[in-house]
Amino acid sequence: MIPDIVITGAGVISAIGVGKAETLEALCASRSGVGSLKYLQSALTGLPVGEVKLSNGQMREMLSVSGPASRTSLMSIISLREALEQAGIPAEDFRKIPLISGTTVGGMDLTEKSFPDYSPLHDCGASTDAAADYFGGFKWATTLSTACSSAANAVIFGANLIRSGAEQIVIAGGSESLSDFHYNGFNSLMILDSKPCRPFDATRAGLNLGEGAAFLVLETAESAARRGVKPVARLGGYGNACDAFHQTASSENGEGAFLAMEKAIKMAGLEPGQIDYVNAHGTGTVNNDASESAALRRVFGDRMPAVSSTKPFTGHTTSASGSIEAVFCLLALEHGFIPPQLNWTEADPACITPSAGGRKELNHILCNAFGFGGNDSSLLFSKWQ
Repeated sequence: MIPDIVITGAGVISAIGVGKAETLEALCASRSGVGSLKYLQSALTGLPVGEVKLSNGQMREMLSVSGPASRTSLMSIISLREALEQAGIPAEDFRKIPLISGTTVGGMDLTEKSFPDYSPLHDCGASTDAAADYFGGFKWATTLSTACSSAANAVIFGANLIRSGAEQIVIAGGSESLSDFHYNGFNSLMILDSKPCRPFDATRAGLNLGEGAAFLVLETAESAARRGVKPVARLGGYGNACDAFHQTASSENGEGAFLAMEKAIKMAGLEPGQIDYVNAHGTGTVNNDASESAALRRVFGDRMPAVSSTKPFTGHTTSASGSIEAVFCLLALEHGFIPPQLNWTEADPACITPSAGGRKELNHILCNAFGFGGNDSSLLFSKWQ
C-alpha cells in the first residue's frame, strides 16, 4: 500500500522575509522584495534583484556561526531550523532522517572572494554538508543540481524514498545565493530585465534574479500520527519530465511542462478541473511564459484555474525556487488566498491571463518549477483532511 505523504514542517527565507510569518505578511500585502543590489559585490549594477535583507555577517551572528560559511549554507540553516521546529523533531532524532538539498551555485560567493585560491566550500555538496554539520549531522545528506527545478526535484526524490518504504521522514528543499558568476551568467543570456519583472505581460522583457532557501519535512501520515504532529498539507502528487528541447529555451508547446503537470494530477487521483490554483514557474522571459501558457492550456483547456507567478515578489531564486514557492503554496492553502500577480498590466494572446489574487478557499494547488534543458517538475499540494 502506498503511504500518504504529508508535510509536517516548513521553513523559508527570501527577499520578502525571514520565516513564514514575515513571508505571509508580505504576500498578503502585495509587497515585493525586489530592489537594488546591496550585499553582492559586483561590477554589474542597475538590475533589480531579490536579495535576502541580511548580510552574511548578520546571518552568522543570528546562528552563532564562527568562521567562513557560504551564503547558500547560512540560508539553508535558517530555513531548516524553522522546518524542524514546526515538525517537532527533537535534535536526538536528526541522525535518523536524511537531508536532500537542491542548489547549483553552492559556495560560489566564497570562491569569488578567495580567487585564485581554492575554496573547499564551493562545491554544491559542501554547502549541504555545512548546513547538516550545524545540526550535528543527519542520517545522510545529498545534493541535487538540475538548475531551476533542483529544489522541486529534491522534494520528489524525498517523496519517492517514502513511497518506496525506504524512509519514514525526509527533509527536502533547496538553497541558492546570488553570486557574481550567477548574476553575470544570466546577464550573458540577455534575459535579465532592467525593470521589475512582469510574468505573462505583453511587455515582459526578462527575469530578475533572486536568492533564498526553503525546506519541507515530509513523512508518512502514519508517522505524523504516531508522533502526535498535525500535518500542514498533503503532497498528493508530483511529476518530472525532460523534453530536452534546448539547453536554455522552452519548447513552443511546453511538452515537458505539460507532462510534469499531467503526471502530478494523475498521481493525486484528481481531474484537472479540481485544481484551484497554479503557482506558475512564470519567470517573465518571453519564451518561458508563452511555453508555460501553452502547457497550461493543454492541461486545463477552457477550465483554467487561477494562475500567478510569485517571482515578482522574490526574483527568480533559481535552484531554490521550487521549495520556496512550495512554502508559498502551503501558506495559501492554510490561510485561504491566491497570491496576486504583481506588475501585470497588459494581456498577451500568447499567454494566460494571470490572477489578481484575493481570498479563496483552496483545496488543491500545483506548484511548477522548470529548469534548463527542459527538466520540468510539478508538485501537487492538497489540504490535509
